[in-house]
Amino acid sequence: RAHAPTAVATVGEAVIGAPSRNVVPGLVRFTLDVRDPKSEVLDAIEAELRASLPAIAERRNLAVDLARIWRKEPVPFDPGVIAAVDAAAESLGLSRRRMVSGAGHDACNLAGRVPTAMIFVPCKDGVSHNESESATQADCAAGADVLLQTVLTLANAPKA
Repeated sequence: RAHAPTAVATVGEAVIGAPSRNVVPGLVRFTLDVRDPKSEVLDAIEAELRASLPAIAERRNLAVDLARIWRKEPVPFDPGVIAAVDAAAESLGLSRRRMVSGAGHDACNLAGRVPTAMIFVPCKDGVSHNESESATQADCAAGADVLLQTVLTLANAPKA
């Protein structure tokens, strides 16, 4: 909570030794994926976790082993492209808000090589990255219009 609302965490995998509905397992292994747009926040969360786990384990009579298996640094997008997306949405009379995507989209891989940003469209009930994700044709068309206007703006911008 100390790092809300930008920091998010997800238990992505859980392996429970001898799973049963009425037995407390002797072993649980899980992955914890923590994301934030700032590296220093990720560092702070990891430090807080490492500092607090021993006391929690002792209180609960548990053994805890924490290992970092992977880290992906946050990827900032290009402010000029973000501004062009924002201006395109405004020129089309569309509501908009800037969001940080915690997911590792392909755009993150491109951002180190080319100016990059992302355009999101509203999804039913705010659900995304899930098989129940659903967007209307009108919202998808509006997103495509924002993309077109952004590309035209950037293509016609004076070269630096």
